[in-house]
Amino acid sequence: MIKAAGAVLWREADGDVEIALVHRRRYDDWSLPKGKLDRGETIPACAVREVEEETGFSCVLGRHLRQVSYSVRGTAKTVDYFAAEAVSGTFTVNDEVDELRWLPLAEAPALLTYEPDREVLAEFARLPADLSLVLLVRHAKAGKRSEWDGDDDLRPLSDAGWRQAAALRSLLPLWSPTRVHSAPRVRCVDTVRGVAEDLSVELVEEPRLSEEGYWPDPEAGLVRLLEVATEEGRAVVSSQGGVIPSMVQTLAEMGGLRLDEIPCKKGSTWLLAFTRPFGTWSTSDSPSRWPALVSAYYVASALPRP
Repeated sequence: MIKAAGAVLWREADGDVEIALVHRRRYDDWSLPKGKLDRGETIPACAVREVEEETGFSCVLGRHLRQVSYSVRGTAKTVDYFAAEAVSGTFTVNDEVDELRWLPLAEAPALLTYEPDREVLAEFARLPADLSLVLLVRHAKAGKRSEWDGDDDLRPLSDAGWRQAAALRSLLPLWSPTRVHSAPRVRCVDTVRGVAEDLSVELVEEPRLSEEGYWPDPEAGLVRLLEVATEEGRAVVSSQGGVIPSMVQTLAEMGGLRLDEIPCKKGSTWLLAFTRPFGTWSTSDSPSRWPALVSAYYVASALPRP
């Protein structure tokens, strides 16, 4: 299996959205920037690196768009595409790309050579480019509850858990979060503490998003997550395996989003994208006015590919 990643690279221009398409000299085609994973690299990190190598632009990832599958000389290949906003840079001719064009979103499909690229672009165009994002993280490994004699709230990360937390410290900034929230348990806080330190922001504790805070009143916990989603900037939220599947399932049902399964490994992340509510939103509003979950992508591990 060949794994690759890429992005729909976009920017705002005079109130419109423009898309970057690249011409590859070797194939004489127009495509979306993409490339194969390097050893020791995650899929999101590959998407960011390939965008910069092919286009010269640094980018911030947005929602996951779709995975494309095809065969290359008898070997299966998958390419995961994300939305990605260009934040800085300039194009120069390189070994793979000899031309880049910024085109209005409506004009870009006509230039693309391959139908799967047009399908990816159609998925990008289906929703606004700039959505509210929450990176919902299950805490990293913390050993077995049965082997810890102290207060379970104080159970610390294991050595493997600290490695997962370090990997999250590299992975989560690809989406440029500006806020970090966590259930109060030590293992939840320590999983994302490094991210907060790197951002120089205060870590906000969220009692409603712990197992003991969520289950007495799941609706209140869900509302609190939606409040976090609507605040300025993107958020990292660290919670527990007894909470995350319920929240993701309920949000998906409310948003009309079909999820066949909701895995939740320790150290994993759900990338949740929400529509922005119109006008001023209040938790007293009808649920139909609440932010709607429109995309959910599961990152099973922040640890790089061996």
